[in-house]
Amino acid sequence: MSPAPGALAAYRPALRPRVLLSGPLLDGAATVHLIKDAESGNSFKVGAKEHFLIARMDGERSLAEIGEAYAGEYGRRLADAHWQQLLALLGAKGLLSGAPGPKPASAPPKSASASALSKPAPASALPKPASASALPEKRTLLRGSLPLVADADATTARLQRVCGFLLAPVVLVPLLGLVLAMEAVVVARSGDLLLAVKGLLTNPVLLTGTAVLLWVSTALHELAHGVVARHHGGRVAEIGLRWRLPAVIMYCTVDDYLYLGTRRHRIATAAAGAVMNLVFLLPFCALWLFAPLDDATHEAFAALLLLGSVQAFTMLVPLPPLDGYRIACQIAGATGLAASAGGYLRLALRRAPEAAAYPRRARIAYPVYAAVTVLVLAAAAAAVVAGVHHLLTA
Repeated sequence: MSPAPGALAAYRPALRPRVLLSGPLLDGAATVHLIKDAESGNSFKVGAKEHFLIARMDGERSLAEIGEAYAGEYGRRLADAHWQQLLALLGAKGLLSGAPGPKPASAPPKSASASALSKPAPASALPKPASASALPEKRTLLRGSLPLVADADATTARLQRVCGFLLAPVVLVPLLGLVLAMEAVVVARSGDLLLAVKGLLTNPVLLTGTAVLLWVSTALHELAHGVVARHHGGRVAEIGLRWRLPAVIMYCTVDDYLYLGTRRHRIATAAAGAVMNLVFLLPFCALWLFAPLDDATHEAFAALLLLGSVQAFTMLVPLPPLDGYRIACQIAGATGLAASAGGYLRLALRRAPEAAAYPRRARIAYPVYAAVTVLVLAAAAAAVVAGVHHLLTA
C-alpha cells in the first residue's frame, strides 16, 4: 500500500480544541485509549493504532508525515481508503476542527460501523465525576439533583486560589503526618471510641450535631475532589446537591478526570476526598486529646473521630463506585477493572485458552486487584466482628 497521494497527503487534520485523549488503559484483554469531546460529552474507546494516528492530528503534521510515522511504528502504510474512512468517522463524530460539532449525547453512543475506531462506547467517569452522556435526571421529591452554582469551574478556581497552599508539599506533608498520628491514636483507643459511639446514640442533641459535622465533612470531600482536579488542570462541570431521600449529599462533577496529565494527578484527585475527611477531623482530635471538655462533649468528639475515620476509609475500599476503585484503576492502568478482572479470573480458573491471550500486564494486574480487594473486605469484616464483640463484652 502506498501513502496517501496528492491533496490528501498534504492535508493537515486538527482535532477540535476540547477533544481529550487518555493514555493507554487495559480493557479486558485489549489496550484502549479514551477520547472525549468535552463540549458535547461524547466519549469513545479506540485501539492503540487509531490513537497513534489521532494523537498526531495537531494541524501541523500532514497525513503523509503521520503515515510515515505510522509505517515506522507498525511496519505498514495506510491506503487512501483507510485515511478516508478514519477522517470521515472523526468528522461525523465532530472531533475534527472544521467539522460540525455533534449534539450532546442523550444516550450511550452506538458502535460505529467502520473499523477505523475500535469499540466506540461511553467512557467510564468519576461518580462524582463525568456524567455528561447521561440523560438529565428527572427531579422528584424522593430523588433528584440541583446545581448550586452557575459556573462550577470558576467557583472551584476561586476555592483553589484560597486553599491551594494546602497542596504545597511544605504544608501537605506535615498535614499527612498529623493524619497518620491521629489514626494511630484512633486504632490504639478504638475500644474507648466504640463505647463513645454507643453512648452517643442515647444523646439525641449530640447525635444530631455529630451527624451535621459528618455531613459537612462529606461536602468538603466533594469539593476537595474538584479543587485538586482544578489544581492539576482539570475542569469542574457541576457542584450541587443530590438526594435519594432520606439521604442528601453534595456532589462535584469533574469533567475530565480520566484525561488529567499524569497518573499521579489522577490518583491525587481520587484520594483527595478521603484525605479531606481525615484532615477535617484533626481539630476535633486535638480538642478531644487536650481540651478540658465536659464528659458528654468529650464522648461526642470521640465518636466523631471513629465515625469520621470509618467514613474516610470506606471511600478507599477498591470497589465501584468508590474512590478506592478509581485509585485501583489508575494503579493498574485499566478501565472497567472490576469487570475485566472478573472476566479474566473466570477464564483462568477454567484454564480456558483465551486467558493466555491476555497481555502479561493484565495477567498480573487482574489477579492482584482481586486478591487485594478480598483482603481489604476480609480486614473490614474482621474489624466489624471485633467491634461487635467488644461492645457485647465491655
